Amino acid sequence: MEYEAFVQRACGKKSDFEASLKQMKRMPDQQVDKLFHAAHQSAFATIDCLTCAFCCTYVGPRITLPDIRRISKALRLREADFERTYLKIDEDGDFVFRSMPCPFLLPDKKCLIYDDRPKACREYPHTDRKKMKQLFKLTLTNSACCPAVEHVLDELGSKCK
Repeated sequence: MEYEAFVQRACGKKSDFEASLKQMKRMPDQQVDKLFHAAHQSAFATIDCLTCAFCCTYVGPRITLPDIRRISKALRLREADFERTYLKIDEDGDFVFRSMPCPFLLPDKKCLIYDDRPKACREYPHTDRKKMKQLFKLTLTNSACCPAVEHVLDELGSKCK
């Protein structure tokens, strides 16, 4: 799947996704979490991240200080050298990768630092978290970057009709 075609398709669904999320705001929190978690399981039963890697190619994660410590240690680099080589500070004051695609994305779409990857990568796309209502804005944003999130919102939309 081509990224640009995916983004165009997903953006075309944005108003439907917004309507579904608006309806879900009226539901009890636990019910919303249960629906999201079931849709998340369904999405990842059919979607293999290793055939996609859009997030690793186009969406840079926020890198925390614990991430820097863990990744530097795994790469056997001094933290300062890791920061200088791989990171920059973005407009929000957060560490992010200096360039995308991720410098640790291998040609086969596997991650060179998978066991030590940033927390944001571990949790992405965040559709299986608790208190999903708090993540509606992020989920809507991620629907234009991640086929799994699009799948989740498509499934939830069919249940909200």
